Amino acid sequence: MSDMMKAVEIATPGDADGLRLTDRPLPVPGYDQILIKIAYAGINRPDVLQRQGSYAPPPDASDLPGLEASGEVVGIGAGVTRWRVGDKVAALLPGGGYAEYAVCHGDHALAIPEGFDLREAACLPETSFTVWSNIVTRGGLQAGERFLVHGGTSGIGMMAIQIAHALGARVWATAGNDEKCAAIADLGATAINYRNEDFVKILREEGGADLILDMVGGSYIPRNIKTLANDGRLVMIAFLEGPKAEVNFAQIMVKRLNVTGSTLRPQSDAAKARIAESLREHLWPMLESGAVKVSIDSEFALKDAAEAHRRMESSGHIGKIVLKVADD
Repeated sequence: MSDMMKAVEIATPGDADGLRLTDRPLPVPGYDQILIKIAYAGINRPDVLQRQGSYAPPPDASDLPGLEASGEVVGIGAGVTRWRVGDKVAALLPGGGYAEYAVCHGDHALAIPEGFDLREAACLPETSFTVWSNIVTRGGLQAGERFLVHGGTSGIGMMAIQIAHALGARVWATAGNDEKCAAIADLGATAINYRNEDFVKILREEGGADLILDMVGGSYIPRNIKTLANDGRLVMIAFLEGPKAEVNFAQIMVKRLNVTGSTLRPQSDAAKARIAESLREHLWPMLESGAVKVSIDSEFALKDAAEAHRRMESSGHIGKIVLKVADD
């Protein structure tokens, strides 16, 4: 194995042209870490924010973008007992996924679900950690409840729809055109075209939403609060429209609402390990049974990471965008 690897770095923070293919030293797994030879890496909105200079990696993480990947374990650090060299894994990374090799905590990797290939598996970690921890653990979604997710055709949105449906919830999702609404309907959810339909009115006519997963923020925040039923929960995971809004807190008090949110990357290794265990126990069986599937929009070569970012920023994608790192 060479001591150097190909990687995509953020040479100049800003637009997608700032991404550059380069050579980097091979990372070395530390205590409780594994070294993964990456086959595919998932593209996520936080990667775009990092490239733009607004989402710095943790101090001990790689400066390379990339929060999820699939591949083969090729190195084992001290303290790791779960994995062996040669195991195929899908891994949540603190950074560094846009490269031929990356390290991660051994407890943040999961076996490839039965029936999934490495391409599909690369789409799972960041998305499933985020969705499960926010709609199930934090949001407490129950069978029979009314669930609304914004950005229904993003990787997060499509995973959230399927998990909520598998849990027995009634599901609504927003999108901005007929093609995206059709994709939402194909997953068993009621689609709402936010360009010509009012999600507040639609959900209130149904009795209000029990849980909303929102990545838009901005003007959606007060509208979400109006949409919630008594004892409803609003979970924020991103702010595409910005994090600030004018909110009537009397509505929160009168309806006994719970407004919360989270980000995944800054959480402790122990917290992420707990999420991984929950995924192994609950979500992986849903994946292996076919109740939850991966929807892939497009694939790009590692050297074309800038084009992958442009695809994401266009908001035209339906499902996940992946980078192919290793040759077949």
